Amino acid sequence: MSSQILLNFFLAIVWMFISVSFTPSGFAIGFLVGLGIIILMRRFFKGRLYLTRVWAVISLFFLFLKELTLSSLQVLRIVLRPKLNIKPAIFEMETELKQDWEVTLLSALITLTPGTLVVGISDDQKRLYIHALDFDDIDEAVSSIKNTFERAILEVSRP
Repeated sequence: MSSQILLNFFLAIVWMFISVSFTPSGFAIGFLVGLGIIILMRRFFKGRLYLTRVWAVISLFFLFLKELTLSSLQVLRIVLRPKLNIKPAIFEMETELKQDWEVTLLSALITLTPGTLVVGISDDQKRLYIHALDFDDIDEAVSSIKNTFERAILEVSRP
């Protein structure tokens, strides 16, 4: 992936020299021309096109914003209730993520979402221990995290 990005920047600089346009717009046009060349030559690269990972990172960001908004509204609803009727719990979630940065990112996304907090990670980094403010069903909570954050992180990190 990094070789594709470097090649794209190199092609953009070559375009600037060919067109004798050393401006940001000249670089942008060269970048787009280089991107077109890379797309046409993508079968010669080992991994997938780097734009798919860039798109996966952008969609992970917007997924986090959506989850942040929804969980903030849920916590607000809990706080504004006249009677505090919550069921806090700590549950365990097995993860498919293998690299340290993936587990760290998942933990950070869960902790930054209101109403949930990662309180611990097992030594083998396969299990996360999560505290939930209002807990109904363990299977629903685990599948929710797996189908949102974990799946999006796998989209970013898989080759």
